[in-house]
Amino acid sequence: MRTYVYGKPHDTRDIFEDHLNPAATAIVSIDMHRGHLDPSPHCPCPAPRAREIVEPIDTFHDAARALGVPIIHVRSVLRRGGVDDIRGISSAWRRTFPIYVGEIPNSDAHAIEGSPWTEFVTRVDPADLIVETKKRLSAFYPTDLDFLLRNMRIESLVLNGGFTDCCILNTAFDASNRNYRVIVARDLVRGTDEHLESAALAMVSLHLGLVADSADILAEWRARRVGQNAA
Repeated sequence: MRTYVYGKPHDTRDIFEDHLNPAATAIVSIDMHRGHLDPSPHCPCPAPRAREIVEPIDTFHDAARALGVPIIHVRSVLRRGGVDDIRGISSAWRRTFPIYVGEIPNSDAHAIEGSPWTEFVTRVDPADLIVETKKRLSAFYPTDLDFLLRNMRIESLVLNGGFTDCCILNTAFDASNRNYRVIVARDLVRGTDEHLESAALAMVSLHLGLVADSADILAEWRARRVGQNAA
């Protein structure tokens, strides 16, 4: 399969054969909710570059469902009153990120439970799974994602969503440290900007797992399903 190592294409099929079994794989789609994607000026933590991947992610998920690959949607949800964050020990990004992007006027509303900002923008099928206790940068913290994956006997994860240099990268590190085989669908993630997106994908490719296009991932899964059915 064609993968990308430090941004350059390579054929790594023989090295990563064990990453590509659809029967032992789940897709983890991270933070594709209105709190990042809403076009309103009141969006509490805008990720405008990620709006362009909503439809491609839905298309990828539809194809994956047809192959029997489970989809787990992860969203950040904070308790009302802010005890998880702004009224307790606040997330680091609340101080660091505005230095670069400027003031974020409605940031205190980010991910508050029951608010419209936690509504998914990508399509969620009734058969999909949801993890919604993410409160910091990794989809594993402090959620039950690892518990869920191990009970599903999942070995490989395909990550999509945003930010590439933030929640995707943190989740990829945590997944690798837990011995999951990591794949990042490079056309289905978006970073703060192209520079940081490229840097994050390079780090994944050097230290954590595969960086590949979603079409190539699907092609590998389809080939293996055909082989399994023939056997």
